[in-house]
Amino acid sequence: MVRWFASSNRDNWEIIRKKNIWGIPKRNKSIIERVKPGDSILIYVAQKKEGDTILPSAVVGAFEIVSEGYEDVKPIFITPESMGDEVFPNRVKLKPIKIFKEPVEFKPLIPKLEFIKNKIMWTGHIRVAMREIPEGDYQRILKSAK
Repeated sequence: MVRWFASSNRDNWEIIRKKNIWGIPKRNKSIIERVKPGDSILIYVAQKKEGDTILPSAVVGAFEIVSEGYEDVKPIFITPESMGDEVFPNRVKLKPIKIFKEPVEFKPLIPKLEFIKNKIMWTGHIRVAMREIPEGDYQRILKSAK
């Protein structure tokens, strides 16, 4: 079983949560081909400013992957402006393990996470659609959820 860390935005998090589907860009097809049913995935959302409030970067939930990777070009995700006509066609179906009532703020976790090698320039480690993470990091993040 592989533990995955997936980067998203808050708009797409709502779609992931409601539809139990994760999708990544067409250029990342090789990643989705490595995903297997029984793997787990943590969903991370980037920092966002809403009015005068800054919502911090956070991990919002854990899911079990319940399908092989498949391709579907039906638009269900909200595409960031910088990504043109991307529809995130490389997808897997999910089953919730734990949806965090309070998102786990990510920055305080950075010093404790093995997969974040550069603790100062940490955003480079999460810019990819999804990446494998060590079991210890997965468990650390789950335990941080209230």
